[in-house]
Amino acid sequence: MPGFCDEAWRRTAKLQQSVLAHPFNEELAAGTLSPERFQFYLAQDARYLIGFGRALAVAATRAPDPADLSFFAGAAREAVVVERALHEGYFEKFGLSEADLDAIETSPTCLAYTSYLLAVAQAGSYPELIAALLPCFWIYQHVGEHILANQSGDAENPYQAWIDTYADDEFAAAVTSCREAVDRAAESADEVTRSRMFSAFTRACEYEWLFWDSAHRMEAWPTAHLR
Repeated sequence: MPGFCDEAWRRTAKLQQSVLAHPFNEELAAGTLSPERFQFYLAQDARYLIGFGRALAVAATRAPDPADLSFFAGAAREAVVVERALHEGYFEKFGLSEADLDAIETSPTCLAYTSYLLAVAQAGSYPELIAALLPCFWIYQHVGEHILANQSGDAENPYQAWIDTYADDEFAAAVTSCREAVDRAAESADEVTRSRMFSAFTRACEYEWLFWDSAHRMEAWPTAHLR
């Protein structure tokens, strides 16, 4: 019998394939993604990671297993410190100043995704919360490894550092740790809780797709002109 994570991935297979086939990720893989779209993505991702880190910190405080407490606390630090360093390297590479970043408004999708995770952190159970957090780990690994496996190596990709970050063994180990924590939580959960875990996992996968899509569209607030 498959564990919770394997079943959750099977249930969202169409979403996972659609993420890989999204124009943002196809252009990222080819190195043809416009710098403007990547800059917009970086600005949104930097803001998302703050909310993601806070939700991870809440998961750490609720984890019944000391090993899971250590993992989620460490992941919260990684989200805020290590990944921000990756962003800052790209900010420098693309000549983005603080003023440039401030001029990029937080998108509706970025705000919605972070608000969703923080709402689950506040009102949901521990199993539901970590099920909602897992897609950000797992889908990034899935995208990074897929791109790396299909690269020809003929041309230099300006986004190679991003690809390598999410395709390396250290990140894969973090994904495994998160999956193991979710599977353990599901094993002891009742059917109502497991159902909520599946719903949270699926919704977070949808938000991952929306995040890529909003970056490709450089999503703006449709009400901006009414302010």
